[in-house]
Amino acid sequence: MHKEQITQLVEKKVRDIIAGTQLELVDVEYVKERDWYLRVFLDKPGGLDVEDCQWVSERLEVVLDELDPIKESYYLEVSSPGLDRPLKKEQDFLRHIGDKIEINTFAPINGQKLLIGTLVSLADNNIHINVDGNELAIPREKASQVRLHIDF
Repeated sequence: MHKEQITQLVEKKVRDIIAGTQLELVDVEYVKERDWYLRVFLDKPGGLDVEDCQWVSERLEVVLDELDPIKESYYLEVSSPGLDRPLKKEQDFLRHIGDKIEINTFAPINGQKLLIGTLVSLADNNIHINVDGNELAIPREKASQVRLHIDF
């Protein structure tokens, strides 16, 4: 199977595993670093704990052992995406309305490739943010990456 097929299959299986729980699938990635890694990122209201990750990991291992879709040796990691996680899905944006985000763009917008502001909405495939009192609508296809902004 190709990487995309593997991630699609794993997404479906994880959704089946977590159906009826408060757990939400955030992302799945299958990447080659030094070794192959199959990473599953989950979240839930109030935050994820180690028991949640272990519970999903154990069930997913059983499914993957039965199906055996991955021929290479790999490491399975089930975790939270972390505070600086990218916002990718519509649900990610909806959950973080009112939060401070940063948008990296492919080309400058208002002279900047990095915009930091408060997420107002996601509508008509535009990310609406308030930057210093001005609301901007950034087309999603112009954003290379959108993340929560963390002030230190």
